[in-house]
Amino acid sequence: MKYRSEIDGLRTVAVVPVVLFHAGLGLFSGGFVGVDVFFVISGFLITTILLGDLEAGRFSILTFYERRARRILPALFVVLLICLPFAWAWMLPSIFEEFARSLIAVALFFSNVLFWRESGYFAPAAEEKPLLHTWSLAVEEQYYLIFPLLLWALWRWRRERLMWVVAALAAASLGLNLWAQRNDAISSEAVFYLTPTRAWELLVGSLCAFHDRPERRRGSDALAGLGMAMIVLPIFLYDATTPFPGLYALPPVLGTALVLLFARSGTRVARLLSVGPVVGIGLISYSVYLWHQPLLAFARLRSPGEPPLGLMLALAAASLLLGYLSWRFVEQPFRRGKLSLLPRRGQIFAFSGAGMAAAIGLGAIGIAADGFSGRMPPAFFEREAVLAAAEAERFEAIGQGTCHYNRMGERARLDDFLGAWTCGPEGPGPVLALYGDSHAADKAAVLRLAGMAPLQMTGAGCPLLPESGGPSYCDTLLAAFVETARAAGAERVVLANRFETNELAPAYLSRLADFWTEAFDEVYLFSPMPEFPGLKEGFLLGGLPAVAALHPETAEGTAFADAAARADLGRLAVLPTEVYFCADRPGCGAVAGDALLLLDPTHLTRAGAARFAEAFRTAAPFGTADDLADCAPDPCPALPVREGRAGTGSAAPLSPSR
Repeated sequence: MKYRSEIDGLRTVAVVPVVLFHAGLGLFSGGFVGVDVFFVISGFLITTILLGDLEAGRFSILTFYERRARRILPALFVVLLICLPFAWAWMLPSIFEEFARSLIAVALFFSNVLFWRESGYFAPAAEEKPLLHTWSLAVEEQYYLIFPLLLWALWRWRRERLMWVVAALAAASLGLNLWAQRNDAISSEAVFYLTPTRAWELLVGSLCAFHDRPERRRGSDALAGLGMAMIVLPIFLYDATTPFPGLYALPPVLGTALVLLFARSGTRVARLLSVGPVVGIGLISYSVYLWHQPLLAFARLRSPGEPPLGLMLALAAASLLLGYLSWRFVEQPFRRGKLSLLPRRGQIFAFSGAGMAAAIGLGAIGIAADGFSGRMPPAFFEREAVLAAAEAERFEAIGQGTCHYNRMGERARLDDFLGAWTCGPEGPGPVLALYGDSHAADKAAVLRLAGMAPLQMTGAGCPLLPESGGPSYCDTLLAAFVETARAAGAERVVLANRFETNELAPAYLSRLADFWTEAFDEVYLFSPMPEFPGLKEGFLLGGLPAVAALHPETAEGTAFADAAARADLGRLAVLPTEVYFCADRPGCGAVAGDALLLLDPTHLTRAGAARFAEAFRTAAPFGTADDLADCAPDPCPALPVREGRAGTGSAAPLSPSR
């Protein structure tokens, strides 16, 4: 096909937002849509080449896979190789074992399935996975295992009829995507990562290739400009809470199609996309994409907290430099046909097989060696056992699988969890109900230790409002909680959440207050928990002294307090988490005496929950300390209401008495 510089420019529009999104630049909160742009471009270019080969009678599946191997594998193998020593030096055994699994999955182009099963794309833990971005390569290669053979098998049909088959497949994939997003039995991670629900984006590009006939080619500034707007606006308007993909993926996908079809030579959009530096970044975009995630992920692994934005932007710029070097000295030498480093097909296939076998072998060794745990000193394993015991104790305290849903254990399916749920108070009296994410589950343990018996229904990663992101099961869980709490006659509802960045805004908190105070008369909300980045790693490597030296990050708490002060909270009252957790501990450390108060940067050990409960009982936000003391340590059958407290909407701290 004839070279179109504007397509390389479009690649720049795709890769730069992805890199800046992963770097944490808030302005590019929807930069992940760049991957969808890549999908459409890939579908268009590959289908154009395949149709040309079929029409010329030179189609060869071996030739097709040879081109893919030369294009994809050399640079990918170099990145995997460079990642290994840094993973060895900086990863704990459990994290290295995950990395080893990802090596195998990447080599088999199966990493999208692996990351679907491990964590969501937008989860904090995902940011520390050096090979997370290879999920999109896996989707493309899985697609190209089938699509060329399908075209070849159906080529005897006229081109127009074949286009309708492709259109039907695209519609089926999009329909599956939309259906799966509304099916509670299918996780949002599956919809995001898996090829059947993503193939429609590549197929849209393929449809553009079918339409791209000489007699139909015409430029249109209006349609190309509309396409650019449909790509660019989501980059700035979407964020991690946007239900994606699905209908929200239509603007960038269809926008890319419009640019491919109508940004012809001579149009303003084509001229803009054909500017030298824009084309230059597009030419190296594949290598830039490969390098950016390992750089950013290893920076996060090495930092006790979120690395400074300046460092992340510098690493984003470094990915451009490494991308150029990789393109110049790795990509190009393998793609020069007869002048290639490996000119014959058998050589490139042998090289590819050897590289894949090496990655699989190294990954298997890493798994068999338990993440090369022999690198660690003996004390590491003693501390690891302490954390394992503390985690088991926490799971029991929060009612994992009975009160708290996190897709683990015997009740990994939501319907099984809800069908067996019995986590409510026994006996007569006013009911206190609690909802939220894993932080809310911690608060349920705190309330029990403070002498209360909350009706608890919490879910890992669940926000406090419906249709505001989080795992796909959250909206169903929230609806079940509201129905259950109302049926139980709950007079008091307590909420808690980690709060993502987009949730720390006055408008969001106002909507939250409206939703819950319309449903219940008396609503309390715990403010965010102080966070101790690097706590788990610090404890494993340095013990209690290392953890005692950590300082909490309270940026979320400050942002929450500012937003709460400007929001209309109505009858919702704020419970100051930081005051309770930090009571009697100057500097608010993660250690009290010889007790570790947190299991990881944000979740309480039983010792931490007990100290929190003691401060909470003393503050007595639901009544006087004597009221609660009358029934402690047993659950209180009735919880007296402090007159006027729930109606103030005050976010002022409640200082516990000494």
